[in-house]
Amino acid sequence: MTNTNRFMPAITAALLLQAVAAFTAEESIDAQLQSAVIQAVDRVAPSVVQIETVGGLERVEGQLLGAGPTTGLIVDPTGYIVSSTFNFASKPASILVRLPDGSRKPAKLVATDHARMLVLLKIEADKPLPVGEHFPRSQMRVGQWVVAVGKSFDGERPNLALGILSALDRVWGKAVQTDAAVSPNNYGGPLIDLEGRILGILAPLSPKAAGQIGGMEWYDSGIGFAVPLEDVLKALPRLKKGEDLHPGLAGITLKGENIYTNRPIIAACMPKCPATAAGLKAEDEIVEINGRAVGRAVEVNTEIGRLYAGDSVDVAVLRDGKRVNAKMQLAAKLEPFEHGFLGILPMRGGGRPGAAIRYVYPNSPAAAAGLKPGEVLVSLDGKPIANRFDLIAKIGLLEPGAEVRLAVSADGTERQVTAVLAAIPTDPPSQDFPPAETAAPVETAAQIGPVPLKIPEFTNEAWAYIPESYKSGASCGVVVWLHAPGGYDWNDLSAVWKPICDRYNFILLAPKSADPARWTPGESDFIDQLLDQLNSTYGVDRARIVVHGYQGGGSMAFLAALNNRDMIRAVAAVEAIMMGKLPQNEPTRRLAVYIAAAEKSQLGAMVKRIAEAFTKAKFPVTTINLGDTPRYLNEEETQAALLADQPRPSG
Repeated sequence: MTNTNRFMPAITAALLLQAVAAFTAEESIDAQLQSAVIQAVDRVAPSVVQIETVGGLERVEGQLLGAGPTTGLIVDPTGYIVSSTFNFASKPASILVRLPDGSRKPAKLVATDHARMLVLLKIEADKPLPVGEHFPRSQMRVGQWVVAVGKSFDGERPNLALGILSALDRVWGKAVQTDAAVSPNNYGGPLIDLEGRILGILAPLSPKAAGQIGGMEWYDSGIGFAVPLEDVLKALPRLKKGEDLHPGLAGITLKGENIYTNRPIIAACMPKCPATAAGLKAEDEIVEINGRAVGRAVEVNTEIGRLYAGDSVDVAVLRDGKRVNAKMQLAAKLEPFEHGFLGILPMRGGGRPGAAIRYVYPNSPAAAAGLKPGEVLVSLDGKPIANRFDLIAKIGLLEPGAEVRLAVSADGTERQVTAVLAAIPTDPPSQDFPPAETAAPVETAAQIGPVPLKIPEFTNEAWAYIPESYKSGASCGVVVWLHAPGGYDWNDLSAVWKPICDRYNFILLAPKSADPARWTPGESDFIDQLLDQLNSTYGVDRARIVVHGYQGGGSMAFLAALNNRDMIRAVAAVEAIMMGKLPQNEPTRRLAVYIAAAEKSQLGAMVKRIAEAFTKAKFPVTTINLGDTPRYLNEEETQAALLADQPRPSG
C-alpha cells in the first residue's frame, strides 16, 4: 500500500467532515437569515397599515385597476400616513385605514407628491401612533439585503418579499431599486433592512414612464422602486400644509443619445421655459448645478430630476469658453411646443454642403416660397446648413409662424427667399409621394431579402426583410412591426410589406415577444438592440424609423417610441391603447403619431382620447377611422402608416 493509499480513509473522512460542516454552516446561515427577516418585519409591522378604498373609477390611464386593500406607512405619530398614488388613482369616495390593533379609522387625503407618486393621508388618532426607524440614505449600499413589506392580504400580519438593494439614485435621483418582488398592492409599504429600519416607501416609479400608474409595468420585469424615507420626511412639512408637489421642469434638451457618456451640452430650450427665462441657450455646456460639478448628461438629469416645481436652481454654463452663471425656478408645466413645417423632403445623399431638395410638399410654405426639387438650401437665417440633418435640426427648433430666411443655390447662382413656417399637416400622405431614391448598383456582402436576427441576452426571435433596393453605403429607413397577441406568420407578413419596402427603401424589422400572448416593457430594450444591430450591418437612416403595431403590439409600439424618441421618428398604432402619461413634445425629439381604430369598437372611445391627448401636447397626429368593425389596415392605409413622417422630415 502506498503512502497515498494509507492516508485515503483519513482524507475521505476529513472531506466528509468538511462537507457536513459546510452544510451545517449553510443551514445555519439560512436559519439566521430567516430569523433576521422575521424580526425585522415584526419591528416595522406596528407602523404599517392596511388601507381600504370604496368607490371610484375602475380604469385609470387605460389600465383596469385591481380591487382590494392596499398599504400605507405611518410617518408621524399624530396620524399622518404615506401611501402610493396608485392606490388612489381611482379617486375613491371613502378611505378607511386599519391600524395594527385592528381598529379602523376614516382618512382624508391631505396632499399628493406627483413627483414621487406618493400621497399623504390623515386620520384622527386616539393616541400617538408608532413610527418606524429611519435608515439613512448615506448608509445604503448596493447588495445589502432588503425586505419589501405590505399589508394587502392579512390585516394583522404583513406580507413580504426578500431581495437586495440593486441600485441607488434611480429614476433621476428620486428612488432606490430592488429586485424584491413588489406587488402593486404593496405600493405605499416600506422597504426595510434586516434590522427593520426603513430605507424607503415602495412606489410605482419608472425610469421611462410617468403618471399615476406609470411604473406598475415594471412588476413583471422583476424591478421595484422605493422613495428614500429621508426625501419623504424633507417634503413632509409642505405636504402637511396641503401643498401638492410636482416634478420640477427646466425645459432643456441635451445633445446626444447616450446620456451616460455625452457632455451636458444644451441642444435646445423650450420657448417660455425656466431655462429660456434664465438666459440659457443652445450650445451652452452645463458644468455645475447647485454647487455640484456635472460632466455628463445623466448627472444633469439626476440633479434636476430630484427637485420639485418652484425650487430654485443655480446653474453654471460654459459659453464661448467663458463661465456664465444663471438662476432658474423650475416649473410644474411647460407650454407645449409645436414643430414648424417648411415642407420639403431633402435628398439623403450628396457630398457637398447644404440640403438638396428632393420633394416639395404641395401647398406648403416651401411651395409658397417657390422652392423646387433639385435646388440646394445652403443657409437658414444667415447660418450655414451643413447637411440634411442640420436642416432638420434647425427647423426643429422653430414653431409655426416663424419667418425664416433661406439661401438657395441652383445652377451656380444663389438667391434669397423668405418662408413662414406652418403647422405640420395631419392629413394622410398623398399617393404621389416619390419612391425611394435610386443609386448606382454597388456590390455588397450584406444579405438581401429575409434575414434572421438574434440578440444573445434575449430568447426572443426576430426577422428582417432587407429590400431589393438596398445599396451598400446607403442608409435605409426601418419599419418595426410589432405583432398582436398570438405572434405572426413570416410569409404572410412579408407578402404585405415586401412591395412597400422595395418601393420606399425600408427595412422591415419584425421582432417576436418572448411570450406570444403579450409584450413586456423590458422588451423595449430588445427592440433598441435590434435597431443597433441593423445599423451596424446595413446603415439605418435615423430620420426614417417608424414603429408600427396592431392591438397589443400597438400598445408596445407606443411604449417603444416614447422610450426611444432619440431614434424613433414616428409611431403607428392600430386598435391599441397607450398606458401612462404623455411626455413633453420637445424640439429635438419630434415624434409623428398615426392612430387608427374602428370608431364603434370597444376601444374606440379610449383611442379617441389618446389621439386628443397627443394633439393637446402638440404632437403631429394623423387619425384614421376604420369604420364600425375592428380590423387591420388595408394596403393603402398600411402605406400611409409607413409614411406617417415621410413628407415632413424638414419639420
